[in-house]
Amino acid sequence: MSRFATIAIRHWKLLLAWNILLVGITAINIKLTPRVWEGKAQLILPNVTNHSDADLGKLGNVRDEGIVFSQQLNPLNILSSIATSDHVVEEVWQNDPEKSEYSRLSQFKKLFEVSPEKESTVISLEVQASSPELAKNRAAALIAAFSDRLQQLRLDEAKQRSQFMQGEVKLAYEKLLKAQKALSEFKQKTNLVSSEEQTQQIVSAINTLNTQQAQAIAEAESAAARVRMLSNRIALSPAAAVNSVKLKEYKEFQLIRDKLSQIEVALIEAQGKLTSNHPEVQNLLYQRSVLRQQLNQFIAASRANAGGVNPAIGENTANLAEQVILAESQVIGMQKKAEQLQPQIDKLSASLNSLPKKQAKLLELQRQYDIAEGVYNGVVAQIEQAKLGAFSAYPSVQVLDKPTVDDKPAGPKLKLMLLGALLASGFGSAAIILFMENRNPLLSPKDIVQVNIPVLASIPYIRHINIKDNRKLGGEIEFQRLASAVSLMQLDSGMLMISSANTEEGKTTTTIGLANALLVLGFKVLLVDGDFRRGELSECLGYQPQAKLDSRFVHNQVRFNLDLLSVNIAEDKIAEFVARGEFEQYLNLLQAREDYDYVLVDSSPVALTPEAALLAKIISKVLFVVRSTSSHRNYFYDSIEQLTRHQAEICGLVVNGVENRAQGYIYGQNTAQV
Repeated sequence: MSRFATIAIRHWKLLLAWNILLVGITAINIKLTPRVWEGKAQLILPNVTNHSDADLGKLGNVRDEGIVFSQQLNPLNILSSIATSDHVVEEVWQNDPEKSEYSRLSQFKKLFEVSPEKESTVISLEVQASSPELAKNRAAALIAAFSDRLQQLRLDEAKQRSQFMQGEVKLAYEKLLKAQKALSEFKQKTNLVSSEEQTQQIVSAINTLNTQQAQAIAEAESAAARVRMLSNRIALSPAAAVNSVKLKEYKEFQLIRDKLSQIEVALIEAQGKLTSNHPEVQNLLYQRSVLRQQLNQFIAASRANAGGVNPAIGENTANLAEQVILAESQVIGMQKKAEQLQPQIDKLSASLNSLPKKQAKLLELQRQYDIAEGVYNGVVAQIEQAKLGAFSAYPSVQVLDKPTVDDKPAGPKLKLMLLGALLASGFGSAAIILFMENRNPLLSPKDIVQVNIPVLASIPYIRHINIKDNRKLGGEIEFQRLASAVSLMQLDSGMLMISSANTEEGKTTTTIGLANALLVLGFKVLLVDGDFRRGELSECLGYQPQAKLDSRFVHNQVRFNLDLLSVNIAEDKIAEFVARGEFEQYLNLLQAREDYDYVLVDSSPVALTPEAALLAKIISKVLFVVRSTSSHRNYFYDSIEQLTRHQAEICGLVVNGVENRAQGYIYGQNTAQV
């Protein structure tokens, strides 16, 4: 917080100018802004409905439910737009006593605000004016103009609908009469009324016969499938099955077949034991041949050999053959039944097709008449609805609260203007500080750490300093620590340059405090005023350099073991004076003659003068002073770079102006006074 205050103090002139400007602008704005009164009124939209129904006959009906609110379309928004339309506001503007103050309708329109309230049918109206009476009159004038505009819109809407519907009714009525006349003439001419029921009966009979025929065909197909299955099972066609069943009826045939079976069995046994030429085998072969001839004769007699008669048919096979015969008979019967139904179907279809074609025309004429009647009824209903339809688009609006005006003006908003000025002051000041700090920021502790130069001492703020008397300087402990650190340094001839980047960073105060601390330690010290332009060290000690005819140097004794060397030279000769070595020669001569333990040179600011860097070539050891609340970062880095470029060794940093939080203890009470 203290750092921010320090930064703000650095730029106090700009901040003061900015805030004075804001105060002036705010005062002028408050003074020149006219006072405004606000009139308020409320309008309400009643729940108007015009339920109208129209029966369109077979086409259905038409129904109007009146005003409907929805999220997509709210009648209040439409009414609000009408209230602030140019047509309504212009009517108020034409009769307004302050019309001349508003050159355009858009400017006058800004005085009115109409807004529907949520979840209600209320419309709020706000009007601004330069006086309470004018605000009330303007609100009343807007309500009157709004009501007149709604009435005008309703009349226009009803008139347009009526004109359109009259033509539509006439056309619909003509079409209805034409359809009715055509239907009546056709009925009289053909003596036809309606054959719809007769047609339905014929169609129903045809459908029944078609169903019966389909069932007969399906049963025939099912029986045929059974015939095929049984035929495959006994390996006989239906005709062969019939002949095989007939052959079964001959008993003699069965006896021969049984005897043949026995011979076959005996032959198989004999062939398994005897050779084929054996008499017994030959005898059995002969008997088998005779029996087969007899069987063939029976088969030929039954004329079944052509159908694949099975002479070996038994009881089970005979039953299956009989089922085949029955299924075959069922197939034939169902097919005949289906064939018998077809003539009846054809007869009924012919009867249906034989209906007069004019009957279809009768139906078409009846349909056209129904349509014409429905259209006519609908148009007539819309004519009745047109009388109330205008209220659906532009419903009546009633005054809920008459216009009222508060005694106190609604504007200008003094608090808002002051708050705006305060915010502008704060943000503007912050912007100025950030801008200026971005250009030349203060030196921070982080910057000091980054240069990797040790901090030898942190000196508190000292308002006055005088080394000529024995009064305390302030910060004795810190200066003693600094003197101890300097006494441990390896200095060339005891010479040490004390410098800073800019003015008022405390280098002269540090020089005097360090000299006093070295005196306390018993050292002999020479103070050199190296700021040849200002001579600040000499002024601080109460000496004014006096020019002599034979020398530019002034050597004075300040106290015991403490001398001061001042230089009197023109500003344009300073750089040459230092560069040619005249200052270095005299300083070395004086050091050899007086044998000083320490020579402390208070130089000019490095960032502001060229001779400070030249002095660094003569006195290579430098003690650099910074002030924590006023040193500039850019000047600091630039000065360090210049000293380094001139091969100077910065022995340490002295941070000046640090807040001293240590309590006065023994050291503060019993320090020896010099």
